[in-house]
Amino acid sequence: MAVTTATAATFSAPTTAAQAGKSLTSVIPAPAEAWPDARQAFRLNWGTVIFTEAGSREAMAVGRQLADVLRPSTGYPLPVLPALARGHGISLLLGGADARVGQEGYQLAVERDQIVIRANTPAGLYAGTQTLRQLLPAQVESKTRHQGPWVVPGGRIVDYPRFAHRGAMLDVARHFFGVDEVKRYIDQIAQYKINRLHLHLSDDQGWRIEIPGWPRLTSHGGSTEVGGGPGGFYTRSQYLELVAYAKARYITVIPEIDMPGHTNAALASYAELNCNGIAPPLYTGTSVGFSSLCIDKEITYKFVEDVIRELAALTPGEYIHIGGDETHATKPADYVKFMQRVTPIVAKYGKKAAGWHEIAKTQSDPSVLPQYWGTDDVDEEVVAATQRGSKVLLSPAHKSYLDMKYDRSTPLGLTWAGLIEVDTAYGWNPGSFIRNVPESSVLGVEAPLWSETLENSDHIEFMAFPRLPAIAELGWSPWSTHDWASFSRRLALQGDRWVHQGVNFYRSPTIAWTS
Repeated sequence: MAVTTATAATFSAPTTAAQAGKSLTSVIPAPAEAWPDARQAFRLNWGTVIFTEAGSREAMAVGRQLADVLRPSTGYPLPVLPALARGHGISLLLGGADARVGQEGYQLAVERDQIVIRANTPAGLYAGTQTLRQLLPAQVESKTRHQGPWVVPGGRIVDYPRFAHRGAMLDVARHFFGVDEVKRYIDQIAQYKINRLHLHLSDDQGWRIEIPGWPRLTSHGGSTEVGGGPGGFYTRSQYLELVAYAKARYITVIPEIDMPGHTNAALASYAELNCNGIAPPLYTGTSVGFSSLCIDKEITYKFVEDVIRELAALTPGEYIHIGGDETHATKPADYVKFMQRVTPIVAKYGKKAAGWHEIAKTQSDPSVLPQYWGTDDVDEEVVAATQRGSKVLLSPAHKSYLDMKYDRSTPLGLTWAGLIEVDTAYGWNPGSFIRNVPESSVLGVEAPLWSETLENSDHIEFMAFPRLPAIAELGWSPWSTHDWASFSRRLALQGDRWVHQGVNFYRSPTIAWTS
């Protein structure tokens, strides 16, 4: 159908999200630009239809996901139809958006008789629907029916991401989380325009993915976890299920097999991977840096290649993460030898290698992505890598590690990188964090969640929320919108939303929660 949107002249001058009217820009991440118009509020009702780009299965799927969110709480039928006829509704259309929206951004126009989301790609449409969800009252997230009214504030938003990579990492190795638990986290992070899920699939305490030809990795290496629990692992089909579930929410999975250290689960499973030919016992503690693959054995590289081949076949994304941190049991020369042999194996199977930032000292290949987890703003090896053309992914542990305690009384989490309240997680600039690394060399940000102390979804949620939205905003929103006062007010509104979703969030005393 032919749907027209109001011109810019209809609205007041554009403002940043930190300055614009709260009614339109109460969302997280803050939109790049917004033009509020109080005259144009849209009311969802029984006759509202969701129209999607005719002929686009992806747009239809985005429309159905939106309807699935809105139907239980509103009780409205909200049919999802091709955009072939005009009517009172929400239109998800491809093409015709502001040129700045790129491949993931969107343009949203709210008028009295219609809402129109335009984007260049289905990913952009999906991002627009996540903003629309937050513009509706918080009870729209409920699984039971509420009275409403269901009003969306009027105006127009033009929005697009600051960084290409906006990630969350979940450690399923120290404690194992099942398919449904990971899906729940995917749904939660997708609301904040996170587009990468980094799965830490192996460590000293457990191996969590089937590898053909190496069955003891899971039958033995996956049989426990921190504290001696039952552990677990993903079958090939379960991993593919997670990849597909994430893809439907425009999130790319990045699998990590940490090496050459953090490998006790593998060493315990296969004696031949040890230099002395003796398999150590399984490990259920939390110390690090004591394990290493045997660098001089050819079986090590057959093992590594078999693992990488399988992950490459199962994973459509461009990166495979090969770890490389805390290799205290590996001699420095052996570490360099190992990484220089392994990164070409990743390339052999059509992928790019990512690794923790220690990998930067071993590489001249600019396609290798170092992920910075340090707690300083100086790193000469990372600077040198970016000067050779590498990008860097930022996860400074004292700012973005979601497993750090909020304060000394937090019942979960660790403290080695410091205490991280919400304002600390929000209060840094990825574009200028490492000295002599320009913003143009920063691929993005990622919030790791290590699981030494976490055992279930309640624990994941308590540590991730409300800090994950802070990191998400750093990754998506332009720096010009960065404002703690604005963010804290917008974050306070998320509390009601999380209550209706059943999210076990931490009620930080730094936030004036509305719930």
